[in-house]
Amino acid sequence: MILDYETLKFIWWILIGVLLIGFAIADGMDMGVGVLLPFLGKTDEERRVIINAVGPHWDGNQVWLITAGGAIFAAWPAVYAAAFSGFYMAMLLVLFALFFRPVGFDYRSKVEDPRWRNAWDWGLFVGGLVPALIFGVAFGNLLQGVPFQLDEFLRSHYQGSLLTALLPLLNPFALLAGIISLSMLVVHGAMWLQIRTEAPVSDRARSVAIGLGLVVILAFAGAGLWVAYGIDGYRVVTQPAFDAPSNPLAKTVVAERGAWLSIYSAVPASIIAPIAGFAGILLAVLLSAVRRPGLGFIASALGMAGIIATAGLSMFPFILPSSIDPNSSLTVWDAPSSHFTLTVMFWAVVLLLPLVLSYTAWCYTRMWGKVTVDGIRTGSHTAY
Repeated sequence: MILDYETLKFIWWILIGVLLIGFAIADGMDMGVGVLLPFLGKTDEERRVIINAVGPHWDGNQVWLITAGGAIFAAWPAVYAAAFSGFYMAMLLVLFALFFRPVGFDYRSKVEDPRWRNAWDWGLFVGGLVPALIFGVAFGNLLQGVPFQLDEFLRSHYQGSLLTALLPLLNPFALLAGIISLSMLVVHGAMWLQIRTEAPVSDRARSVAIGLGLVVILAFAGAGLWVAYGIDGYRVVTQPAFDAPSNPLAKTVVAERGAWLSIYSAVPASIIAPIAGFAGILLAVLLSAVRRPGLGFIASALGMAGIIATAGLSMFPFILPSSIDPNSSLTVWDAPSSHFTLTVMFWAVVLLLPLVLSYTAWCYTRMWGKVTVDGIRTGSHTAY
């Protein structure tokens, strides 16, 4: 079966959204646990319990991030090139923060010196905090538009210099989006710790999940009001026919207040996404309060999926809007790779994704169970 080009463009928009949600649910959990590590673990053994709650799976979970980046490069090369040029310093910051994770997990407990272990605990904290915050900041800047434009050869050019590119990204709305991202990942990590650990660590994680869950709900509501009344969205006024050669400059785009909300009137079913965001996080808080962390973990995953889907649906069909030349904005229809490339990638996903998910589920099943202080003492030389 050969799918037509326009259908494949839309399918890959969905698939990349699924990859980003999968990354948030899987590796976001690990990042959230890393952020909580210095605060929930009061002794070295408690910190080792927290680390080993995610230790067997963190590197496999991080593959979701690598896969999402590779998929963006292959499916939307123009977006990859333009976005990584503008967010270069931010991506370097994320990369350097991620360096702490493999070294921290593998070498933290190899030396018994408390100063060594404490330093790597804070390294794992940085490795969780910085990416979680920066990814949210990036989404916040996408919703406001990115200061780039395309020339007649479709080369992207950014305002400002590379060295000063980071500071404008840290604007108030983007920082609010960063707080949403960081808080929801920490809540998700706290739900996981409630499942995999025992008191007193699980009790401390429960308190964090309840408190920060309410922060996520309030911040998400505030961001929604800000999108509606505080920033301009983007809307395609005219665009070439779908069978015309792909050219991002061939369309006409306008920036106007409230444009990001137009999807909810055009496709009323889209309202399911923000409802899922609010309901999932609220349900996670309630289930945590009544000590049902297993269901609460599923609810927090649903809430994160709803929040990410809300951002994606609000921007559709835009992927990378331009704030200085709206006509240069990149969309689902004019940024993808060739028909052949999208087709090959699609069938690779159809064949390999079930295998990957099955293997991941098998790994979690085989390494399931509570991580306890007694278990750490018994396997002191084999545990993280």
